[in-house]
Amino acid sequence: MTDIIAPPSVRALAREKGIDLEALARDLHRTNIVREDLEGRKSSAAIGLADDISYWQVDHSQYGHVNEQPMSRFAQVAAANLAAAQALIPAVTHHERADIGAVESWRQKLKPEAQARGVKLTALAFHVAALARCLQEFPRFNASLSADGKTLVIKEYIHIGIAVDTTHGLMVPVIRDAQTKGLWQIAGEIADLASRAQDRKIGAGEMGGASMTITNLGGIGGVGFTPIVNPPEVAILGLTRPETIPVWDGSAFQPVPMVSLDLSYDHRVINGADAARFCARYSSLLCDPRRMVV
Repeated sequence: MTDIIAPPSVRALAREKGIDLEALARDLHRTNIVREDLEGRKSSAAIGLADDISYWQVDHSQYGHVNEQPMSRFAQVAAANLAAAQALIPAVTHHERADIGAVESWRQKLKPEAQARGVKLTALAFHVAALARCLQEFPRFNASLSADGKTLVIKEYIHIGIAVDTTHGLMVPVIRDAQTKGLWQIAGEIADLASRAQDRKIGAGEMGGASMTITNLGGIGGVGFTPIVNPPEVAILGLTRPETIPVWDGSAFQPVPMVSLDLSYDHRVINGADAARFCARYSSLLCDPRRMVV
């Protein structure tokens, strides 16, 4: 079957998801494919993996009492996308620590102004600003790889996705053109987007097109993790709760507040040395945060 009828946007989404439109048309017994047909579908590679593994086909009730809870449509789509990403992307995670003493000191000094503005200035605003600056300096991180792996699309815009943990699942609203915005505007947008995400008032147009995503577990805990790259992005930055650790200054150990940076990246696009340089630059901006807003 070759005469597939599908608009360009549907074909582009199929390429992103790694879905074979001809195989899908055969499954549906029709040639007209719409966007809804792709929702919740796994890539051909992910389906192949699932078909080869029977671990999930278990009658758990034979071992004791169970209850079944249906997965929401939102959760099913997210699960399919994550499984496909994990199956198709050769991802590596680079772990780094960054001194955030200067960030916390500056935040404390800005508290009176933050209260006067009615804006909560969190550390996340500084991370967004630092990431925007790094994406300007390392354009390969602000890119997407074509489905066939032959073309790298370098983006001239910088949009930062912010992963928000909600009662109905993970949502990723996007701060547009972050490189053009100051800390106050970024902080205000973070608060607005997070609040509306919790209330399920984020539109679809506010969640697409991110250059790169930040997923922040700092309010919960942890010392590090390995976030899954969110295609078509080529990298994702994970943050965990800051901790004070002893750092040798040449003559004695000094207590230094540090935050863990966990950068997962698509190894087809980004090499380990690139990731190390990216994180080193990111850390240097947090050490002297005024440089990131100049």
